Amino acid sequence: MDASEIEEGRRRWQARFDAAPKRDVDTTTLSGSPVDPVYGPPPGADVPGFERIGWPGEYPFTRGLYPTGYRGRLWTIRQFAGFGNARQTNERYRRILDAGGGGLSVAFDMPTLMGRDSDDPRSLGEVGHCGVAVDSAADMDALFAGIPLGEVTTSMTISGPAVPVFCMYLVAAERQGVDVPTLDGTLQTDIFKEYIAQKEWLFPPEPHLRLIGDLMEFCAARVPRYKPLSVSGYHIREAGSTAAQELAYTLADGFAYVELGLARGLDVDVFAPGLSFFFDAHIDFFEEIAKFRAARRIWARWMRDVYGARTERAQWLRFHTQTAGVSLTAQQPYNNVVRTAVEALAAVLGGTNSLHTNALDETLALPSERAAEIALRTQQVIAEETGVALVADPLGGSWYVEALTDRMEAEAEAIFARIREFGADRAEHPIGPMTSGILRGIEDGWFTGEIAEAAFDYQQALEKGDKKVVGVNCHTGSATDDLEILRISHEVEREQVRTLAERRARRDDAAVREALSAMRETARGEGNLVEPMLRAARAEATLGEICGALREEWGDYAEPARF
Repeated sequence: MDASEIEEGRRRWQARFDAAPKRDVDTTTLSGSPVDPVYGPPPGADVPGFERIGWPGEYPFTRGLYPTGYRGRLWTIRQFAGFGNARQTNERYRRILDAGGGGLSVAFDMPTLMGRDSDDPRSLGEVGHCGVAVDSAADMDALFAGIPLGEVTTSMTISGPAVPVFCMYLVAAERQGVDVPTLDGTLQTDIFKEYIAQKEWLFPPEPHLRLIGDLMEFCAARVPRYKPLSVSGYHIREAGSTAAQELAYTLADGFAYVELGLARGLDVDVFAPGLSFFFDAHIDFFEEIAKFRAARRIWARWMRDVYGARTERAQWLRFHTQTAGVSLTAQQPYNNVVRTAVEALAAVLGGTNSLHTNALDETLALPSERAAEIALRTQQVIAEETGVALVADPLGGSWYVEALTDRMEAEAEAIFARIREFGADRAEHPIGPMTSGILRGIEDGWFTGEIAEAAFDYQQALEKGDKKVVGVNCHTGSATDDLEILRISHEVEREQVRTLAERRARRDDAAVREALSAMRETARGEGNLVEPMLRAARAEATLGEICGALREEWGDYAEPARF
């Protein structure tokens, strides 16, 4: 790009920056020196390839979605929490909000994630242990008691039973008197990453895709501010993938969901802004920054050139980041505070839109109150004290970072080509070519095999000492005492089961049966399932009953055995 084009871009950026609202903050360094909101090539410089870097707030968005960066708005501090029953988790949420958290992220226990009720025999010993137990809409009422859902954005990390849980959330909002179309938040819903990495599915892929399509249609028409799908790379990375695999598999999944929306006849410029992403921030500082920058650039180009998105908002890749749980160690757990701070800083320098910071004790148990506070304060120190929020994409133009960004993009494009080749080997799926390739990759075990190979390579390097982890294979001497960790009492499960039994005894069973019957009838046809599922949730049908009714229609899914 020649000097005149670069200067024209700078003028466009300046005009947009001047017109945008900005936070009232000190814009000088700690020593009092003024800081510009963005930096770029010196006037008159020719920079070959600068169109791939660009300016904040314009295509290809390598440097961020907004011309103001964090001077306009800080990332959302969205702490992930959930344990025990809804009442206990509600108390933690209130403390997070009171301490300055900007949004809530709901962690569900394993029975809920698998669409089972707390009194299901398969739930024994798991209720409330890895997240909050939610059996019906009444639990959602308790979970958000005193928290105005019309004012707080809420993210829910759940995929298999995401749609019935979302319906219970809508019912809780209705009972609060909230105008449902004004709700704002995010539902994970991403079923592809379950087959690829996390394994929390309920049905075969096709019925899950139908539910996701129904949800996209419903939200576009009825809850336009709500984001019905958060495409998750976090769990792919936690399973052992490389950074490039996380990037490529996640964006490929996102492209498949775009194909799903288009197959439903939705306007890409209307539904694409409702897609968001969820990435891992691992410990390799510059690699992570490059991954985030490459993600925005790749997504914008594919959305414009492949899927025909015309508006900027439809080309934006908005993403939440969580620091890497897999990087935390049980040995010398206070080192995890440092790891989390480094990972959070990488996410911020990469331009994340919201962020969760892990607690130092999460490798041992659910976070204690003290550890959760340290995790929250980590973000606040980065935001308030370091000065990194004053400049948009401060590492843009770094030879190292730009080279890493280009390499990450090239590796991702090679993986996209491989996935599309899988789809070309058989009749293309009616949703689209990327969908066809992903389904073939799932069936053949290609994704899981590639991730397993990457995880094995890293573990070998760790055991040989080529890769170092402080406190694990180097610098192992320590004066650290054992931590006091949060333990969930078995009484939580007993109380949840008692409450569920009482709730079933009070409800109108005939209304529940009628609602579930209507839902089954819709499942047998081609109608949208969200509305009949909402009726079931209003009648206090349980999550296990709703998912069980659909299992009867669609069957379970078992991953094929491979050796």
